[in-house]
Amino acid sequence: MTKLNDVFEHEFLHKLFKLALPIAFQSLMLSAVAACDAIMLGNVEQNMMSAVSLATQIQFIQNMIVFAVIGAESILGAQYFGKNDFKSLNDIFLISIRINSITCIIFFVLCEFFPENLMLIFTNESELIKIGAGYLRIAAWSYLITGVSQCYLAMMKITDHAFETAKISAGTVILNIFLNAVFIFGLFGFEKMNVKGAALATLISRIVELVWSIGASFKKGFVAPDYRKLFTFNKVLEKDFAKCTLPLLGASLFWGTGFTSYTAFMGHLGKDAAAANSVASVVRDLVCCFCNGLASGGGILVGTQLGAGELEKGKSYGDRLLIIAFVFGFASTAIMLALTPLVLDFVKLTPEARKLLIGMMIIMAVYMIGRTVNSILINGIFDCGGDTLFDVYSLAVCMWGIAVPLAAAGTFLFNWPILLIYACTCLDEVGKIPWVLHHYRKYKWVKDLTR
Repeated sequence: MTKLNDVFEHEFLHKLFKLALPIAFQSLMLSAVAACDAIMLGNVEQNMMSAVSLATQIQFIQNMIVFAVIGAESILGAQYFGKNDFKSLNDIFLISIRINSITCIIFFVLCEFFPENLMLIFTNESELIKIGAGYLRIAAWSYLITGVSQCYLAMMKITDHAFETAKISAGTVILNIFLNAVFIFGLFGFEKMNVKGAALATLISRIVELVWSIGASFKKGFVAPDYRKLFTFNKVLEKDFAKCTLPLLGASLFWGTGFTSYTAFMGHLGKDAAAANSVASVVRDLVCCFCNGLASGGGILVGTQLGAGELEKGKSYGDRLLIIAFVFGFASTAIMLALTPLVLDFVKLTPEARKLLIGMMIIMAVYMIGRTVNSILINGIFDCGGDTLFDVYSLAVCMWGIAVPLAAAGTFLFNWPILLIYACTCLDEVGKIPWVLHHYRKYKWVKDLTR
């Protein structure tokens, strides 16, 4: 039984926040770009903000695949780093780069040559389709390189250089926000490009991020991939990587397509619902940043102990993270409620969209408890020991068995009120907390995955 004093033990908290804070900051910086896009485009025209929010769901799906690979890289990488096996660490690095490169090429082709078809998935509003397609044709080039840079950033986190990832993210996000303002509004003599300006700013920033990440990997103490072995296959590690990646990919696609379908439902409920949901989604992503940092940092911390053979210590760290998950879950609820009046002052919405946004923020405040606890336990603790299948089961039952069918029925069959449909999309995270806690106590995640 973990004592409260153990949770607040200095050494544990120092290790946790040394990892979690830079990762949370990186997540915050990435979310800040979406927030600034929404604010800047929302101040130009509501339809531009809505169209870009819908268009970026394509990258959201790509990121589900990319981050499933990154997740496997982090799970195995943390354990082999704990074991000080740098040869295997290099092989893991190259596997992730190979898979993510193929993924990014596929999404580039889809967004560059078939953007209108992709936009039809999310909305039947011709104006939104036209605006979103123009955005995707430029943004497609940034999607081409994102996967590789994320492999580098993940390896830095694993090898105790999380601060460097925060520095790179902060620099590129500041650049992105500055270029957003320049290209969207036509500052300093540049042409006013509106949504195409937001896409161009993203592309330039992603190029800088990749170059900066590659350069940082050559610093002393960092890990740079040996590209001479890019097409040399380690069958044992390939098999282990697949065992980690496939459940993560299944869970990512379940979760990603589920969230994308939620956005599509809102898009089919009209422009006001799409606009309110766009703003609510940005706020949600901002508030989730710290729980994402705790999940990722906590998982690396526990995984390193498991890979070093310290199974009991890894289990103890997990018990402490469980308590922390609930503390920050309720804190996230309070933050969401406190932000509501501030958010309403930041964006230009129609009166109906403002009413919907208020309701969505209140519903999301309750949702945040489940989101925080489940992120830290499932994506942090369970994954670190290779217990990745539970996420697939829980999403299949709670999201695809309950939340998605209810929201779809309310949208297309029963004409339910918009806020009731939105509440249906938030059911899964809160509803599965008892199941997650029961699974945690089985301790199937306490495993050394190294060979």
